[in-house]
Amino acid sequence: MNIRRVVVGVSGGVDSAVATFLLKCKGYEVIGAFMRNWDLNDENGLCNSTQDAQDANWICDRLGIHLHYVNFVKEYWHDVFSYLIKDYETGYTPNPDIMCNKKIKFNSFFKYARENLGADAIATGHYARTSFGEYLSDYKPSRGVRLLKPVDVLKDQTFFLSQVNQEPLLRTIFPLGNLTKNYVKDIAHHAGLDYIVKKKESMGICFIGSRHFQAFISEYIGAQPGVFIDLDDGRVVGEHDGIHHWTVGQRCRIGGVVKPYFVAKKEPTTHNIYVASGTNHPALFTEYFEASDVHWIHSQPKSLVNDGILTCEFRFQHTKPLTKCQIVNLSDGRILVKLGLPLRAITPGQYAVFYLGQECLGSARITNPGPSLFSLGKSVQEEYRLYS
Repeated sequence: MNIRRVVVGVSGGVDSAVATFLLKCKGYEVIGAFMRNWDLNDENGLCNSTQDAQDANWICDRLGIHLHYVNFVKEYWHDVFSYLIKDYETGYTPNPDIMCNKKIKFNSFFKYARENLGADAIATGHYARTSFGEYLSDYKPSRGVRLLKPVDVLKDQTFFLSQVNQEPLLRTIFPLGNLTKNYVKDIAHHAGLDYIVKKKESMGICFIGSRHFQAFISEYIGAQPGVFIDLDDGRVVGEHDGIHHWTVGQRCRIGGVVKPYFVAKKEPTTHNIYVASGTNHPALFTEYFEASDVHWIHSQPKSLVNDGILTCEFRFQHTKPLTKCQIVNLSDGRILVKLGLPLRAITPGQYAVFYLGQECLGSARITNPGPSLFSLGKSVQEEYRLYS
């Protein structure tokens, strides 16, 4: 493919800055684009996106490229944030970063870059690779494209790209896929981007900023009081202001107990939260779960089609180690996942992301964590002994 014009998403951080620099060094016609997805201030009157926009402008001025400002606030609110609120109200714990990539960066932004800026391809500062190579040198659209882990496994961001569709991925360049974070910083230094290197990296959900999550979510969901119930004896052990403040596996602030309580299950209809005593209580662990909204990035794996079972690895939190699992198809587009090891706090609303070797196969949304070890009369210690 003859790629001339590349539109790169410049966020104001070091990763997108270096991606932009590398593309220019390769001789592409590079255009920068800053996406504004959220424009409300935090309680201190600060809007993180304003500073990021200024930093993006500084980067593009430094590198001598033009920067476009693109407003996707309406799309973000409709396609990401409204679903996040609905999920919290119904007891789910969503992942807005995965949805932002699917709906905004690799949908709205991709279309804008292609239709309004004449882009042959887009680029981002994600740490990921594709089967076409870091600069699409092996571009063969008839074969489809596969999403691969980056060289720097500690910065692997394929987890957040696991719902991206083929069309945008076919024309996406990941310049940092074969680089380590430390090397990226070195490149930034030699490119005269020291100001950005020293900038603190953004962490957590982008639109919350410095605010505490429970204070933020209370601005959009009213109080829905309920009680904490001890799963072992049925006693009411505390009160809360709404299930949207809590997620499975989270420690509860309940005083006067020998062992701290952790959220085991939430009931949206009654607003009851069932809690388990101790972080390794068997009610927090499960060996199975169901998932829906299955998305295979390239195609449904052949073993799942031919044999009905796919053996691979998965995680549902991007910082956690990969765990072996087996997948079978159920009706209505759902899948059943059997874990090779009982895991703690499998959370409805989160995405289970699947891997086979270096390839990120895709993901599915966890809907039902299945029976816990507690409900099956099993202990965590015994199960781990058997698996070992």
